[in-house]
Amino acid sequence: MIDLAAYGGLFAAAFIAATILPMQSEAALVGLLLSGYSPWLLLLIASVGNVLGSVVNWLLGRGIERFRDRRWFPANQAALDRAQGWYRRYGKWSLLLSWVPVVGDPLTVVAGVMREPFPVFLLLVTIAKVGRYVVLTVVTLGFI
Repeated sequence: MIDLAAYGGLFAAAFIAATILPMQSEAALVGLLLSGYSPWLLLLIASVGNVLGSVVNWLLGRGIERFRDRRWFPANQAALDRAQGWYRRYGKWSLLLSWVPVVGDPLTVVAGVMREPFPVFLLLVTIAKVGRYVVLTVVTLGFI
């Protein structure tokens, strides 16, 4: 039961960390790695959770246009225009930075707004997210 809670907690942390909600999943991954859990299973669970969280952001971006003029909407027209201009300038390859804290989550939302095709989005975000966790795992286990 403890294993299920640990793996479930890692999945939840990774998922939430990839959405626009503030959270970090790296500490949970490192803690579980240092506790002796299976590195491969931890990598899989953290990666799937983090990529799925980014998919939620992409879906939010796809539907964001209908809420743009609402009073409660968190971004003004100028901010949305800047984000779209930035994405137009750097394009889909900017999704390789989707792992970067603070910048990565809004990037995945803007990719949805800009109608980035889902297969391209999924491939680039998966490369970025899995790559980050692989590096973190190798560095963590290399210090043991």
